[in-house]
Amino acid sequence: MSAAPDIDRRMLEALVEHWLPEAGERQLLLVHGRYTEGADRSFPVKTSERRCRVHVADQHSLLGALEAWQEHQSSHADDPDALLVVTTSVADQQFGWDLLAYAVQRRVLSVDRAEIVARRFGARDVDPRIRQEPWLIDALLDAEPAEGWPRTASVLTRDRAIQALISVRLGRAALGDDAVDIGTLLDFSLDPAGTTRFAALPDAERDGLTDWLTHTVGDAAGLLLRLAAEGRAADAMPLGVVGTAAVGETASTSAALAFGGLLGGVRPEQLIAFTEAVEGALERWVSEAESGGRHSRAARDRVLAVTRRAEELATRAGLTADLAGNRFLPSAFTARLHSVATALTAALDGAGLDAAENALVALREHHLARLEDERMRAVDLAVRVVRWLTLPLREPASVADGITTYSTEWAWVDRALTTLWAGDPAGDPVLGRAFELVFRAARQRRDALDAAFAAHLPRWTTRAGVHDTGGCLLIEQVLDEVAMPLARQSAPVIVVLDGMSAAVAAELAEQLAENAWLEVSPREHRIAAVSAIPSVTRASRPSLLAGTLTAGDQTVERDGFARFWKGPGRSGQLFHKADIGGDAGHRLSDRLLEALSDETVAVAVVLNTIDAALDHGREGDRTGWRLHDITYLPELLDAARNYGRPVVLASDHGHVLDRADGPPVPGAGAESARWRTGEPGDGEIALRGPRVLLGGGTVVVPWREDIRYTHRKAGYHGGAALAELTVPVLVVLPSLHRLPPGWTVLAADRVAPAWWHRRAEQAPAPASVPVSSERAPRAVPPIVASPRVVSQLDPHEMSLFAVDAPEESAKPGESLGERVVASEVYAGQKAFLPKAPDRKAVAAVIDALVESGNRLPLTTVATLTGRTVTRAAVLTTTLQRLLNVDGYPVLSMDGGQWLTLDVETLCLQFGVERD
Repeated sequence: MSAAPDIDRRMLEALVEHWLPEAGERQLLLVHGRYTEGADRSFPVKTSERRCRVHVADQHSLLGALEAWQEHQSSHADDPDALLVVTTSVADQQFGWDLLAYAVQRRVLSVDRAEIVARRFGARDVDPRIRQEPWLIDALLDAEPAEGWPRTASVLTRDRAIQALISVRLGRAALGDDAVDIGTLLDFSLDPAGTTRFAALPDAERDGLTDWLTHTVGDAAGLLLRLAAEGRAADAMPLGVVGTAAVGETASTSAALAFGGLLGGVRPEQLIAFTEAVEGALERWVSEAESGGRHSRAARDRVLAVTRRAEELATRAGLTADLAGNRFLPSAFTARLHSVATALTAALDGAGLDAAENALVALREHHLARLEDERMRAVDLAVRVVRWLTLPLREPASVADGITTYSTEWAWVDRALTTLWAGDPAGDPVLGRAFELVFRAARQRRDALDAAFAAHLPRWTTRAGVHDTGGCLLIEQVLDEVAMPLARQSAPVIVVLDGMSAAVAAELAEQLAENAWLEVSPREHRIAAVSAIPSVTRASRPSLLAGTLTAGDQTVERDGFARFWKGPGRSGQLFHKADIGGDAGHRLSDRLLEALSDETVAVAVVLNTIDAALDHGREGDRTGWRLHDITYLPELLDAARNYGRPVVLASDHGHVLDRADGPPVPGAGAESARWRTGEPGDGEIALRGPRVLLGGGTVVVPWREDIRYTHRKAGYHGGAALAELTVPVLVVLPSLHRLPPGWTVLAADRVAPAWWHRRAEQAPAPASVPVSSERAPRAVPPIVASPRVVSQLDPHEMSLFAVDAPEESAKPGESLGERVVASEVYAGQKAFLPKAPDRKAVAAVIDALVESGNRLPLTTVATLTGRTVTRAAVLTTTLQRLLNVDGYPVLSMDGGQWLTLDVETLCLQFGVERD
């Protein structure tokens, strides 16, 4: 008989489980082997038919085996479920029949290790290849987890056995849903515990796992596991990044030799496979980091850890220059940032904008750009501002022209300059210097516009009033001209964001659109009013809320608002700071919620967050405002949506930020930071007339942003700069059925000026503006309320997966969209979808596309359907399944942002005629 194999408890358990059903009344099991020293000598074993208590004796002489059996008989004479297992190296023929007669099978049982492995997996047999690989059997017997191996089919296959072994030896990180791929192995390479276990495995097992994984996954797995065996697993992915220098299109012999110093003995095809796998995994992690999901932060940290280590290895090998085109290396990202900075500086010197635009495109192609939102936002804003600087300067022709142009164009410049003033978030000096130059060039132009605007103010102020507005919307007219038309269907909720500038409004409006609010306007553009003079709260806010030019405190505001709305079947309630908050557990007060629930009550709420941040220095390094930054605003918006109320977000005045380090400007009669009495000096003007509510009807106000008369704060108001006198007015609806007749829906992509958008996204500009229109989409006309559109888009009929109403035949006078959804072809297409979108919503999108020239941005589709952009994208996928008959691209997506309709093919496929 061969040398006795080592046997542990698990192996004995498997033998007992196998032979126990055949034991009958026998209580002795003789097993050829040596029992592991220190292992349990007594333990229970249970099968489906029997349960027993196993006692183990390791005896390697005939006499010892006989004594063990005799002792067992005397000790367990009354226990039929006690089983003695004797592990021994005594040959079978040396035992006499007096002992074998009591043994199961009447012989010394040999240990079939492969059979034991099968039993541990609940199988009856094993793949023959397992028997030919002792390393695998040894590993499976050694590595069985405490809970046992997972149950498998009647035959344990080699692949299933190795997968189970990998899950224990390498950890679950190396096994994704029981399917090993290079991505899961790369995840595993960053697990120090798993890679340490792998490096410590016996050589035969390590080689066996490496061979199987290389055959299953590919050459990249072999290289990765080689590094893990060498204790270098943590550098596997960084080496994959650096390795592109040796195998890329621009790879040189010197680069290959330099990389060989980091990782020698690798075949070119193996390195190519490995670098491609590493880049694929990093791209996956970058996408996960962008998603904002639960693991996004961890994914971002992994990418940065790998790329920073790759940078160190590249520096050590002298390969940084060879990796200048790499899309993961931090130094390559920095080089692209500097290219943008250089191009911006050159554009300011008259070199043209193409280099900056191209540099920005190249920067976006670097994967780290997707992880640096704040830095990319600043760079993108700098390029946008330079676009604006390349356009001809058009000074305002009047006060009305200045207010309108500021609210629809120049406010975006101010919005960008707030970010550029703060510099590069990472503190890069090259980028910071470029931002400074862009800021100063834009600020110089903005100063010129403020000066030109201020020149029109003195004459306008002396005569401006509700009977002669000079083409302006006055602050005291906002309730009458904006809020009152909305109230014909449901009294509005008016949120006064004290101190909100048009630049802040532009940012908040984008977020409102993302949250499925529809921005609307009585005109074809966003509206803005002119504040009272001086542009301070005491003069402007009462004028706004009372609907008449007046100055005063909160009592004047409250009484004036109630008086304005007093009438048959309607009233108005104004809530200041002390009236808004609710009791414990309730964000809003009961009185406010009660007013919001009554459609006949116009509700106004004053929120002071923005003004307080400026006044008390809490603006800090803020470069933008989010909806949730403004106390109570999200809750008010949610309540308004729940009650189906239109919302007017207005300011009482704007503000300028403090960017000057000097002391206050001396001036007699200083009443505030930005207005005084006396005679005007440099950068100031004197204003008088009925609109001047303080200072005895005559005030001196600065039009330059760098003038203040009091101690320093974060920002100011009261002056004559465009940013102070412009009162932004945003009107948003929860659905289109609240849209007043003749009003316009402002699609989010059309509100911003043309130069704000990327060149590839810009609509054609007027002929006088030299903007490239190559690849530019058509301009999208405004959407004006009509009974048909409102009916089609009723929110109660527009659930994304609502079940359709019964089909109806097309009727005369119906739109193209209505004819399409009434067709037999559409009915056939819809049959393939478990739950089709509502027909009216589908028809409305088709009609909007036709009216817009067959092309709409996804943001407009979201606006039309009252959805977020994400849900609009889901709807678009469903629409494509409905409209793309036989795979023809009737409806297509361009870059994930634009929806395009092929009307001719649509009509042909659905058998309808075009209007």
